[in-house]
Amino acid sequence: MDSGQIVWAGVIASLCASLGTAAGSLGVLLVKQLSRRLEDGLLSLAAGIMLAACFFSLLLPGLNYSQQLYVSELTAGLVVAGGVMAGALLLFFIHQTVPHEHFISGRDGASQTKLARIWLFVFAITLHNFPEGLAVGVGFAGGEMANGVSLALGIGLQNIPEGLAVSVALLSIGFSRWRAALIGIASGLVEPLGGLVGAMAVSGAEAFMPWALAFAAGAMLFIISDEIIPETHQNGHQNVATFSLLIGFVTMMLLDVLLG
Repeated sequence: MDSGQIVWAGVIASLCASLGTAAGSLGVLLVKQLSRRLEDGLLSLAAGIMLAACFFSLLLPGLNYSQQLYVSELTAGLVVAGGVMAGALLLFFIHQTVPHEHFISGRDGASQTKLARIWLFVFAITLHNFPEGLAVGVGFAGGEMANGVSLALGIGLQNIPEGLAVSVALLSIGFSRWRAALIGIASGLVEPLGGLVGAMAVSGAEAFMPWALAFAAGAMLFIISDEIIPETHQNGHQNVATFSLLIGFVTMMLLDVLLG
């Protein structure tokens, strides 16, 4: 694949992944309310898929690229470690400076802005979806079509419960079903933007590939640890959340094996 094809593949794949958000968001038309137990299970399932995607579709390819570029194994490992920390630190900075709404626990962030709750939800969804789109885009680094497709499929699957949970949360605070669904669908449209950024970053810069792959993994790992796991373990459903995460992890692992 040439650089132009990599960019188009990243954009199209991340757009397809965002359809998972749309499908989940439309689910609000069929359900009245998610139980907290089911919500924790669905979000944990999504976290498990994201976690496996980090390892099998981002970090392992990133390490392979790094080992090809650097003679020293230590240097190769440090490059990937630096990319992971850079991705996590950027998400940490965004979380500290941008007001946003958690799925369950409520408002967080330094600013006490009076923005409507809907925009706080949009901020939160954007924080989740952009690095996921970025991950899909960089998944095509070096023309690795199978790796990019498996990553897009995995993230698309985890977007379904995430989109449903967010739309139901909007429904619970007074939004109509269609408005909640449309806002949920719109929130997924940042993923193709992330896919474009990621694909452009790696399309013509082989030396940047391990950094980009690790950066996307670090951003996703931060979301899993800082957002999803604490949210799903504070309501007495730890066992459901833990095994849902494991199911999501092995599902994405098998997808990566089958498609890779």
